[in-house]
Amino acid sequence: MYQISYIWYPKGVSDKQWTFLSNYGHILIHLARNPEARVRDIADAIGVTERSALGIIGELENAGYISVEKIGRRNKYKVNRKLKFRHSMESHKSIGDLIKIFS
Repeated sequence: MYQISYIWYPKGVSDKQWTFLSNYGHILIHLARNPEARVRDIADAIGVTERSALGIIGELENAGYISVEKIGRRNKYKVNRKLKFRHSMESHKSIGDLIKIFS
């Protein structure tokens, strides 16, 4: 069962604070576009702290959505485009489908 909530705004007023993709989605897309990006650059692009970006990258790696290859002092990221989305509403689609939309 899913709970959907709606927020109603007066005509012409919107809440510019939210986006359709989470920080996880934004970081995943950023890494697909920029596999050699530094954590600082990732954090700046997404609008989060470096610590938050590192945490999300670690969780994405632990879940198998990305792999990290150490090259000298830098990292190179590879997105596993074959993995499926985690939520049951999207689990029939792969991460590659999302990357394809935003590439």
